[in-house]
Amino acid sequence: MDVLLRHAVVLVLGFAAGMFVCLELGRRLGVRRLADDPSGKEIGLGAVEGAVFGLFGLLIAFTFQGAAERFNDRRALIAEEANAIGTAWLRVDLLPEAAQPGMRRRFRDYLDSRFRTYEPTADNEIRLENYRLDQELQERIWDEAVAGCRDMPPPCSIVLLPAINAMIDITTTRLMATRQHPPAVIFLMLMVLALGCSVLAGYGMAGTRRRAWAHMILFAVTVAFAVFVIIDMEYPRLGFIRVDQADQVLIDLRKSMD
Repeated sequence: MDVLLRHAVVLVLGFAAGMFVCLELGRRLGVRRLADDPSGKEIGLGAVEGAVFGLFGLLIAFTFQGAAERFNDRRALIAEEANAIGTAWLRVDLLPEAAQPGMRRRFRDYLDSRFRTYEPTADNEIRLENYRLDQELQERIWDEAVAGCRDMPPPCSIVLLPAINAMIDITTTRLMATRQHPPAVIFLMLMVLALGCSVLAGYGMAGTRRRAWAHMILFAVTVAFAVFVIIDMEYPRLGFIRVDQADQVLIDLRKSMD
């Protein structure tokens, strides 16, 4: 299990335990209030509970939707990059025959480098180093393409160079997509609201003699699991929800280059 994934699992388990503690705290506060004022325990609390739980539900919904959209965008960008590289690969045929073998070798090396760039790792330095190697290969491909098009008819530069440029541009788009995450304060607010809702839920259970263990456990586990799924989708190279299946289009493209 990856280090970041282990940290996420520990965080969510601790979060679930914290919610359970808050449920118990809320119940004890409710029991104390009920003992002091049996008739006034619920007066005026409905509006507060509705507002807090409503805000929490909206925050969960928007955060989940945003994570799902970013997950789908990352998968779509993989397909877009595969199309861009495949298009440029086909247009290498416009280069002089003597320049084509070297250029095709560069393309194979470049695609292999792109695989290494997105290998699962929590080390950002390794990822950036691999990205720098990608850029070096991009420069070589571009320089060789420009040199090869100089002595060829205009269709070579008009058709090939824009395709290579698109292949290069998509790498920046993918890099930025991997860095797009909600601000940390959103996750902090989500967890604080969840703990607050746990206190209110526990407070509402104070009218029963026995603790509703099933309800308390179900509430804590369900909310904690929802938060975990959101975090997991935000980092689709390191968790259980992954974009690895989308890489198959790049794998198939690489096989077609042999």
